[in-house]
Amino acid sequence: MSATILIIDDDRELCALLADFLRLEGFEASAIHNGADAVEHCHQHSYDAIVLDIMLPGLQGLEVLRQLRTFCPTPVLMLTARGEDTDRIVGLEMGADDYLPKPCNPRELAARLRAVLRRSQGSSGEDTDAPLQVGLACLDPQQRSVTYAGDDLQLTSAEFNVLHTLMANAGKVVDKDTLSQQALGRALTAYDRSIDVHVSKIRKKLAAAGGDKLIISIRGIGYQFTISPEDS
Repeated sequence: MSATILIIDDDRELCALLADFLRLEGFEASAIHNGADAVEHCHQHSYDAIVLDIMLPGLQGLEVLRQLRTFCPTPVLMLTARGEDTDRIVGLEMGADDYLPKPCNPRELAARLRAVLRRSQGSSGEDTDAPLQVGLACLDPQQRSVTYAGDDLQLTSAEFNVLHTLMANAGKVVDKDTLSQQALGRALTAYDRSIDVHVSKIRKKLAAAGGDKLIISIRGIGYQFTISPEDS
């Protein structure tokens, strides 16, 4: 069965064009043009991924995202105005998995969706089924869940992928481009802060569970999930 995609955007013509293209690419695509209606709809229906425009009338896209994240773990790809870095960072901090500036190339949108879906379903070139444990951190790829000292961290799909890559390389420095390729399924671009924002969110969730300072920054390179001698 093809992946189901919900487009939330008030531009009806654009939605029709994107939906038609995505169907040609093998997706099942539908659209809703109002933020409040989309939130209500998602309470009753599930999708494999959501494409969400930040600029919506009435209930703004960021508020739609905030409400979705209270009950909906579905990967969300934001459409943002070109050059609006603040919206992108805030969206990522609120739980979006990736973003694409408008006007977007439909082929790039399809490629980003495939990457998001691949990662949310745990498909990669690594042994994704093997559980990982580093100290008190336990990661289960099959359940796509992470606990620290028994507490569920409630990670988004992108956050899970980033932490999976870091824990699989515990004790080693992972550069940002590798993290972007393995966790987000795309190359890191100039001025792209997606990885930094996802790591920041993971750190906060680990710290709330008692796992402070487990991920350290290596200036100008990337990040390292720390490993103590007793964990090795």
